[in-house]
Amino acid sequence: MGRRPLLAAAGWLATTVAATLVGLAAIQLVGAGITGTPGGVRDQREVARALASPAPVTTTPADPTVGGTPTATAASRPPPPGGARRSFVTGGGTAVAECGPSGVRLVSWSPAQGNRVKDIDRGPDDHVEVRFVGAEGEHELRLRCRGGEPVVTPHD
Repeated sequence: MGRRPLLAAAGWLATTVAATLVGLAAIQLVGAGITGTPGGVRDQREVARALASPAPVTTTPADPTVGGTPTATAASRPPPPGGARRSFVTGGGTAVAECGPSGVRLVSWSPAQGNRVKDIDRGPDDHVEVRFVGAEGEHELRLRCRGGEPVVTPHD
């Protein structure tokens, strides 16, 4: 075997070892941030408590012509004055609504795993609704304001 192929093989081997060591060092520096769950694992009670808290939320509007679903993101501003905000959970998904001078308005909504948004009336209006559909069937969440707070209304 000639000198050139041996040098090429040795160079390739050295590069591979160096890249592997750099990768392992980077993972060691980052630590649990890559492999762990941020904030730890939460049980159902902690999740329900977090969903029920009136944290300010905004949505990125969806384009209904392409069937998009809004994405909820945390906002740094508080809800508008006099507007109570509440979270609602169904088997099909979660929605956050608030009451304001123009009526009730859906702030954000998110289908549960295996579901999708079938129909939505985000308001503001006298009532708003969101329908989630999936393998388990259809789940409708219909809301209105009562005493300045969003509440579930029975289906007609």
